[in-house]
Amino acid sequence: MPLYRDFSDDNATILVWKYDETEDLDINKLLEPENAEKVKDYHPKKLLEVLMVRQMLKGLKPHSKILYKDREPFLSPKDAEISITHSFPFAAIAISKNKIGIDIEKFNPKILRVIDKFTYENERDFIPLDKEVAFYTIIWSVKESMYKIHHSKHWSLKKNYDVRPFELKHLHHIKCRVYDDQNSDEFKARVEFFDDYCFTIVEE
Repeated sequence: MPLYRDFSDDNATILVWKYDETEDLDINKLLEPENAEKVKDYHPKKLLEVLMVRQMLKGLKPHSKILYKDREPFLSPKDAEISITHSFPFAAIAISKNKIGIDIEKFNPKILRVIDKFTYENERDFIPLDKEVAFYTIIWSVKESMYKIHHSKHWSLKKNYDVRPFELKHLHHIKCRVYDDQNSDEFKARVEFFDDYCFTIVEE
């Protein structure tokens, strides 16, 4: 499995890999027995994504497992924080001292059909019409990354996750927050581009 990008920093190991058809991803060696039922009906590509993440983990922490609580992944033993994301043929993993959220999204004009689901009109004033796909993909991806750090089934990406105005030439310190009536937690997102994809990192 070839390493495609390394976005690691002082606090986290953050790796992106790209699927290679010559690889042998053996489900019996890579998948945790606890997750066998979870993946039994997965599409073959989705299963490959799961196995790619496990192959990366094996190289980083060979004695660890990825387990789930309320669909949220965690490491066992829980000696670090983890976030995973995939969009075939890519898969990524982040292992950190602190909570971390990563997300990968392909740039696709179809996102324009659903902007009302994750943004309000007053959040869109800074977005140029000729760059809408890029901006909305970034906003969606940043909100997804924040959700992985700080989520609740009662919250919504539209109502409780906010991405402040930004420019495409300044993508390493995008201000964002998670908030409700009582609290507001501020973060900074880092955004990277490769191929036709957007990759976001939010660290606590």
